[in-house]
Amino acid sequence: MEFEEHVQSRQMVYQGDLVQVERQQVTMPDQTTATREIVRHQPAIAVLMVTPERQMIVEQQWRAAVNGLTLEIPAGKVETGEDMNAAAMRELNEETRLTAQHLEVVAEFYTSPGFTDEFMKLYVATGLTPVTTKLPQDPDEQIALIKLDLPTALEQVRTGQIQDAKTVMAIWYWQSHPELGVEA
Repeated sequence: MEFEEHVQSRQMVYQGDLVQVERQQVTMPDQTTATREIVRHQPAIAVLMVTPERQMIVEQQWRAAVNGLTLEIPAGKVETGEDMNAAAMRELNEETRLTAQHLEVVAEFYTSPGFTDEFMKLYVATGLTPVTTKLPQDPDEQIALIKLDLPTALEQVRTGQIQDAKTVMAIWYWQSHPELGVEA
């Protein structure tokens, strides 16, 4: 069975600072046509930070898209010319003022491929220590840092207090690797 669609035309309908929206007219394998609207977004990273005390660090912040507070692991977009590992370390510095002795990729995924091309790498960071040089924080972010142990994090997923997909994925990863944070 063939699945590939063939793009007949593309039109950029919105060009923002964070995202662009492209409308495509496509021919599907059965020769019918369809319209696709695609949100273009830079690659991004997210980091499950586990302290030596076996707690994860989450950020509480206001998210206009959901009109409410969220609990999320540190994350951010990869800047032009920056590799994903460097972006992860930069975001840890900017958002938590910590650096990691160990940074490991645990998953790579599209955040919502039904409408966006945003590609994300999920890292685990351990061996956390304060940074020696603080990078500037994004002026449009108001973040409160919260530490959660694994049972509390799992309960907050179960009760809907944590609904962010990358954070849920990170918590479930941690559940299957409970040794994280314990340095050898």
